[in-house]
Amino acid sequence: MRLLVFQHMDCEHPGILRQFLADDGIQWDPVELDAGEPIPPLEGYDALWVMGGPMDVWDVKEYPWLVPEKQAIRRWVQELDRPFLGLCLGHQLLADALGGTCKPQNPPEIGILEVDLTAEGVNDPIFSGMPRRQKCLQWHSVCVAEPPRQAVVLASSDVCRVQAMGIGKHAWSMQYHIEIEADTVTNWALVPTYKNALESTLGSDALDRLENAAAANMDDFNINAKILYRNFRASFS
Repeated sequence: MRLLVFQHMDCEHPGILRQFLADDGIQWDPVELDAGEPIPPLEGYDALWVMGGPMDVWDVKEYPWLVPEKQAIRRWVQELDRPFLGLCLGHQLLADALGGTCKPQNPPEIGILEVDLTAEGVNDPIFSGMPRRQKCLQWHSVCVAEPPRQAVVLASSDVCRVQAMGIGKHAWSMQYHIEIEADTVTNWALVPTYKNALESTLGSDALDRLENAAAANMDDFNINAKILYRNFRASFS
């Protein structure tokens, strides 16, 4: 397996998933799109992951590389039909690239919050062996308003209907973060856009509370991440 990873900032990498890739001896190639790195030929890769970032799917004037990125995602899923995983911005980009729509999330979802699998999500192989209700890290001010026509909604929350979706046999995306590690919240709070969203939503002391809540749930986060990673790997067979 050779994995291509689209990144939109240095600190939004695959997180704990890197450990699982190393354990399996899987080569992965990050492309730092915000740094101007070009998208390589897609045919040489077996899977594509698209990570999060502070930009929005409609910010194409400020971030013109979003246009070829969406084109690559569309081609990957619709033409090459190979395994895909999108997280947070990657979830929104998948929706936008395939004809869905995104809009501002009101109110923003930030914190350690719960998502519930739908009936379809319970039966989807990506969530096999995982609890129907899961706690996860949320940090988003945009959501998928309407998923693509061919998408199936796999998880929801009270304020965000499309928390996870599946397209075809092996393309999935999640609005929430499964990849977090012990230092993720601390590192992301150094990003001004993220810090401002956190404090405006949860108050000036929000960082300490979020760090503590994340630490208290980290074991469960990492267990769920490993199960989902294994389920994703199984999509190759």
